[in-house]
Amino acid sequence: MTTSPYGLSGADSLPATAAALAAGSAPAPPSAAATLPATGTFSCDSERPRERLRALGPGGLTVSELLAILVGSGSSGRSAVDIAHAVSRNVAGTLQRLARLDVSALEQMPGVGWATAARIVAALELGRRAATQTQPDADRIRGPADVFRRMGPRLHDLPQEEFHTLLLNARHRVMREVFVTRGILDASLIHPREVFRPAVGEGAAALILVHNHPSGDPTPSEEDRAVTRQLVDAGRVLGIPVLDHVVVGRGSYRSVMEQESL
Repeated sequence: MTTSPYGLSGADSLPATAAALAAGSAPAPPSAAATLPATGTFSCDSERPRERLRALGPGGLTVSELLAILVGSGSSGRSAVDIAHAVSRNVAGTLQRLARLDVSALEQMPGVGWATAARIVAALELGRRAATQTQPDADRIRGPADVFRRMGPRLHDLPQEEFHTLLLNARHRVMREVFVTRGILDASLIHPREVFRPAVGEGAAALILVHNHPSGDPTPSEEDRAVTRQLVDAGRVLGIPVLDHVVVGRGSYRSVMEQESL
């Protein structure tokens, strides 16, 4: 009988995951290509991207042509394709940099108004959400790789740290995702009361901590470890165990609990 890192056994666990962890290595996280659209270069082959979309389908268009469709119509003497090229130059031709921008930052680019910026941000958010909606069984968390699959696509390219919790039932299915705070993770600023209040209110059996490192390096910091120790201790008192603290980087993750004896 196999046992998952988070205590589920038998048919409820992933044998490959358990075996990999038992051998001392975490399962390989999904590659960035599996969770994000292909980046490519921002080149545009046509001034009529909508017609090309109808003829070729979305997969036949360059990133710049898709972006020009989101821009819609031109402004101030610029065509939609011109504006798409301007956006491309501002993000050095990569979707990762584009995905980190908010509406106000996009509005500063030539030809991009509030409506266009909102469409671009909304399209990128839809892509993030689509990447996290897989099979129904994805709600069951067996180990840190499952946490990364669920949270990585939405956290890995954020410009600031965000701290979330996953509330789990007795079968380790996600009952709810809770946003806790945004900004540098600091044990003095994260009070156990704020973290555990939703878990107590919803009768959660356990919870998992997860946050991102905007640098892209998921190696846990000393502050990450201090926050983990503080919340693990609080969970023991409340009878709601903290199963893990997963740090999300760019295309990879680390489990604090695999590196610490807590």
